[in-house]
Amino acid sequence: MTPPHTSLLGWARGTLSSLWREVVKFGIIGALAFVVDVGVMNLLRHTILDDKPTTAKIISASLATVFSWIGNRQWTFRHRRNRAAAHEFSLFVITNLVALVIGVAAIAFSHYGLQFTSLFADNVANIVGIGLGTLFRFWAYRKFVFAKELDEASDKKSAKTAG
Repeated sequence: MTPPHTSLLGWARGTLSSLWREVVKFGIIGALAFVVDVGVMNLLRHTILDDKPTTAKIISASLATVFSWIGNRQWTFRHRRNRAAAHEFSLFVITNLVALVIGVAAIAFSHYGLQFTSLFADNVANIVGIGLGTLFRFWAYRKFVFAKELDEASDKKSAKTAG
């Protein structure tokens, strides 16, 4: 018979290992989405939306959201996919809309409230907003969007049908 502390320790190690893998994968997808978000925002701010930072942010965050959903669905949380793609995407979009509001609020507060109107100030506020939104997104993805761990049998079955 296995001592209770051994099985508890094994469970804790497994849980932390799984969480750590999700955090790393989430971070990689997030870093790439960050490049999309900041890159598109700056491209728009330097061209057609030079005087509309919040509009530029909404467009850049929308593109980054689609990229992020694909990456997180196919890689980070693939073992948690338990809903139809359309339903999951809807939850993902709602989660990212809340995160977008956090990001836009940071830029609006800095740009319009504090009157820090330079591109540098907009980028600092953007990074702060992305950071706060990222914390919210990771929690919400695990809690609501990709909420249920799949068992090994259904994971193997979905891998066979996908491949």
